[in-house]
Amino acid sequence: MQPDFDVVVVGSGPAGVSVSFPLAEAGIRTLMVDGGLEATIPALTDPFLTERANSHEQWKWIIGEDFHALRNIEAISPKFRVPAHGYVFQDFLTRNQIVSKDVVAIGSLSSGGLSNAWGCGVARLSKSELSYFPFPLEEIYSSYGRVARRIGISGRSTDDLSDYFGVDEWADPALLLDAVNDSIFRRYATGSSLTPGFRLGRARLAVLARNTEDRRACNLSGNCLWGCSRKALYSSADEVSVLSRNISFYYRSGFLVDNIRANNGLILLEGTGPDGYWSVAAKRIVLAAGTLATTRIAMRAIGYGGSLRLQCSPAAAFLLWVPGMTGHEHSHGFGLGQLSFVLKLADDVTAFGSTFSPTGIPVTEFVRHLPLSARYGIDVLRHLLSSCLAGNLFFPGNISQISLRLTVNGTLLIEGNHGQYVLNLMSNASRLLRCAFWRLGAILMPMSFSVAKPGSDTHYGCTLPMRENPKLGETDRWGELKGFDNVHIVDGASLSSLSEKSHTLTIMANADRIGRELAIRANNEKSVFNRTT
Repeated sequence: MQPDFDVVVVGSGPAGVSVSFPLAEAGIRTLMVDGGLEATIPALTDPFLTERANSHEQWKWIIGEDFHALRNIEAISPKFRVPAHGYVFQDFLTRNQIVSKDVVAIGSLSSGGLSNAWGCGVARLSKSELSYFPFPLEEIYSSYGRVARRIGISGRSTDDLSDYFGVDEWADPALLLDAVNDSIFRRYATGSSLTPGFRLGRARLAVLARNTEDRRACNLSGNCLWGCSRKALYSSADEVSVLSRNISFYYRSGFLVDNIRANNGLILLEGTGPDGYWSVAAKRIVLAAGTLATTRIAMRAIGYGGSLRLQCSPAAAFLLWVPGMTGHEHSHGFGLGQLSFVLKLADDVTAFGSTFSPTGIPVTEFVRHLPLSARYGIDVLRHLLSSCLAGNLFFPGNISQISLRLTVNGTLLIEGNHGQYVLNLMSNASRLLRCAFWRLGAILMPMSFSVAKPGSDTHYGCTLPMRENPKLGETDRWGELKGFDNVHIVDGASLSSLSEKSHTLTIMANADRIGRELAIRANNEKSVFNRTT
């Protein structure tokens, strides 16, 4: 039996494209498959404030012609209510047979996966953080650089977070701060209002600060939540077309992989496609379908009957008011994280977060969290919101308490909750942040600090972790699944630990690292075959 392809990559998210580049460049016949869902609502072209002031059809992209925002009113994050993002999350749980209990489970069947609706935060793991991984720092460091240069990142700044992020050597300068963020950053820079254990700096982001061949630099339109027509925000969907220019790379959309099994020395993928049942044979399979979908496929393939641990970052959100900026008018600006901060809570626990301008976010998203009726909440925010900032907070994944297992009918069941230790850390973080931002001229609004449900962060990982000596349900240093040779895990599922930092760049760098090793192996196999024939 001859293989249809040398390697099949399942998923077109950041991990999928990052493992595919070195394979395609090495001439390895590589097929990428994904769910293939595409955007149906175009991104805004005019700045957010211009659209809000002049558009007579803004209800179509705020509420949706099918009332998407209202139908998802209970969703945990504003991004899930944006009609333009509806396709990103559509049908993921049902089609992948995933059920969650007290945990928010999120994934994507779209081209580009969750990178179509992410916060664009990037960071490199430190030497101590990488000590949990079964390979030397040097091995992934070069991959960090290759990926960072390929996707384009910004945020370089001489500040207190330069070493923490570790990406400045590959980054363009930071984007312009809005007036409210700038007022806090200037006060912090004086050094007169510092809080022990609290550090502040510019956010490091996968956002263009200058034009490239296919994408244009951020113009501070404030449209980040609604879709960037300039493609300044990185999405791996934009790289699928770049990969397709290589004659060794093939892409098929609209396919959902349900099972993999050994077949006459090859691996057979089975699932559904546009015309029903579909299968393809390959020498190697790379799973990059997102942590949850990848884990279900892998567990089924090796017949894993126990439970696995899922790490995710316990998260919270809050609202800051800067009284000194009261009366400041809303202005155009970047809509994702502008400032970032680090908060030391214990010897082994550090929290990380960012602050955002509320300009590109509907006022209803803030009213729903105020201890006032909507009528009076709107009146209050009409005067205060332009002098406010939204903030988020993430903790390391090793303190999460979530498990998953396969049921007898093949459904992936995810269960968990926040233990008392997490809740105590959240309470302490709220108190310390209140103090830190007070010294910087900002008030953490009463009752605004909100702890998110487990899984809301979507920073999933470590279900099939890389280990030096893996056992069943783990992977080796090259992401190869114990119990099934030539099946490699390259997305968040194979991470050995989950830092509080944004984890996407690490996933991409690890996928690039593994892709280069697989390219070497595939070419060596070709050489052996040629010599024997």
